[in-house]
Amino acid sequence: MTEQSPMGSVDKALLVLTELSAAGPRGRSLADLAEAVSVSKSTLHRTLAALRYRHFVAQDPVSGSYRLGAAAIDLGATFIEGDNLPALLHPMLESIRDSFDELCQLGVLDGTDVVYVDKAEPAHAIRVWSAVGRRIAALTTALGRSLLAAGEVDRRILGRLAPPARFTPEEVQRSWEAVVNARLDGYAVERGESEPGIGCVAVAILRARRPVAAVSVTMPLERLEHQIPELGGRLRRVVEAELPGSLSLPPTL
Repeated sequence: MTEQSPMGSVDKALLVLTELSAAGPRGRSLADLAEAVSVSKSTLHRTLAALRYRHFVAQDPVSGSYRLGAAAIDLGATFIEGDNLPALLHPMLESIRDSFDELCQLGVLDGTDVVYVDKAEPAHAIRVWSAVGRRIAALTTALGRSLLAAGEVDRRILGRLAPPARFTPEEVQRSWEAVVNARLDGYAVERGESEPGIGCVAVAILRARRPVAAVSVTMPLERLEHQIPELGGRLRRVVEAELPGSLSLPPTL
């Protein structure tokens, strides 16, 4: 027996929004929508009137077709702002964790640091200290390097992110080379710089072509070293398949 919606009128409105989302800017006619959601045109007209009142639906004054309104578009855009990224992307972290059977972490750039905002841990024991809210210098992490690469940071700006009290010139140069490689390859690598014996690969996540977060896979360095290109390419493929349509990956050069 098929379970019925507990509130039919709300269900009809949600079905309409789903259909209009798939239709894109051209929209759908009243007759097409009525057929798609299996309701009469008179019933659907009342639903559309309510959605138009709240600007979730707009009507073309010439053709009479309906399309998503500004309120529906703003709703999605608001949700994927930084504060909601962990909730939006947690299912993706779990998929990556299951695919690699390794620790998967989500981080954002905050000044000169990366802040870990979510994670998905594997069933087996891990050798790395991982905590949501932890801050680490961006230059030393795969997460930070991928974000800096996607943000098109140049060598001069990178130097300002590395105060002499914290980094030697050699460390800054190695970090710059890692950022350049991340820009070329589409993924960044970390080889024990933030935690001895631990390695990571990471990819940045873009919204409107700007980096908003990065996701990494973490494992013992000896397991990482012999398969970096394979892991980086595989991570890009898994993330790309799981990302919501409003988010994307940086291109490879």
